[in-house]
Amino acid sequence: MAKGKATVFFCQSCGYESSKWLGQCPGCKEWNTMVEEPAAGKKGGGISGMSAKRAAAPVSLKEVDLQEGERMTTRIAELDRVLGGGIVPGSLTLVGGDPGIGKSTLLLQVCRHMAADGRRLLYISGEESLQQIKLRANRIGEFSDNLLLLCETNLETVEQTIRKEMPAVAVIDSIQTMYREEISSAPGSVSQVRESTNVLMQLAKGLGVSVLIVGHVTKEGTVAGPRVLEHMVDTVLYFEGDRHASYRILRGVKNRFGSTNEIGVFEMKEEGLLEVKNASEFMLNGKPEGASGSVVSCSMEGTRPILLEIQALVCRSNFGIPRRQATGMDFNRLNLLMAVLEKRLNLQMSDCDAYVNLAGGMRIVEPAIDLGVAMSVASSFKNRAIDDRTIAFGEIGLSGEVRGVSQASQRVAEAAKLGFTTCILPMVNAEQIREKGGLTIIGVSSVRDAIDLI
Repeated sequence: MAKGKATVFFCQSCGYESSKWLGQCPGCKEWNTMVEEPAAGKKGGGISGMSAKRAAAPVSLKEVDLQEGERMTTRIAELDRVLGGGIVPGSLTLVGGDPGIGKSTLLLQVCRHMAADGRRLLYISGEESLQQIKLRANRIGEFSDNLLLLCETNLETVEQTIRKEMPAVAVIDSIQTMYREEISSAPGSVSQVRESTNVLMQLAKGLGVSVLIVGHVTKEGTVAGPRVLEHMVDTVLYFEGDRHASYRILRGVKNRFGSTNEIGVFEMKEEGLLEVKNASEFMLNGKPEGASGSVVSCSMEGTRPILLEIQALVCRSNFGIPRRQATGMDFNRLNLLMAVLEKRLNLQMSDCDAYVNLAGGMRIVEPAIDLGVAMSVASSFKNRAIDDRTIAFGEIGLSGEVRGVSQASQRVAEAAKLGFTTCILPMVNAEQIREKGGLTIIGVSSVRDAIDLI
């Protein structure tokens, strides 16, 4: 009887390798993530042969020559903001998102702008035909001859093409469709994704070619395949938003060359993704006037202040256990703020259903919107509307105090620019900010002081 091929078990979360199946991965402690894959031959995992020779001998930190290369602008300001100023030559960037969110459209627009600047680009598609790419390109606009297209899934052919053409930027759409013939597992498996990413990393670092990778997203919202994929790349970008809505949010999750706090806001149109220059005005579009339970608050995304509407609906419950629902914010944070209102302000909402929604599809984890959430809940419970030209932000503690937040002056300036007349903020921040453009500054030290203003 012929002996079967040797197999090993890989963890889908962290890439841990084991000779036998394990219920819990020893590396990341996740359960039921071990999958069986054929054992691949050992290959060199270095960046390149020349780099390996240079790294063989240790050198002093002072002897390292630090030459920061010039970034390549994509001429899409929102994308350049998230990347930290543009694409770094020789970098490896992963773009993930739900199906139909606009990943391929955005990268094709990047290719169009950079090709118009005289750079040579290579777009490699493993999912669409040349005709399908052409149809999308016709909607976006006119393309120059500097953009080359290739429909291929064989990794060796892709590698040879990149070495031959030597483009400034290469786009891989998508990494889950690439495969190497020496590995017998199917495309998209742990072995294939890890090997494909390793080869592309060698090409990016060895040849100085910037590689942009498209990654599929699982139902949990993470990039499909082993988590080692995110560890290997230099930058990880995620597209957020409902594909049936017009807005898109590009968020940097990992960036070795810049901040991970910046976001880019886009709007999907027939001709492609358009930048939203004023995200605050876009998020407040359609806000109802004179409605109870509606308050405008401000959140910082990196260096960018974004005003958003917080909507709350509090009504009597018909069940023994009241229902709580939070959209766009942490559910446990909502329960905490309602407990503070009940304890410190004696607002009896234990028999009420409460629904809180951040309009515009934003997901905020910053505690600076606590004051806005508390005021919107109290406004709906008392059925008293808050002035439409009022904005509130601040963090609320368990004793009901309103704590200071960072970058308060930028938040106030953004509110004044959009025509707000009153700003309710922590007393600590109010003492350091002067009135701007007719905007009245009201400092509060407790949540009771803020609710009394209603």
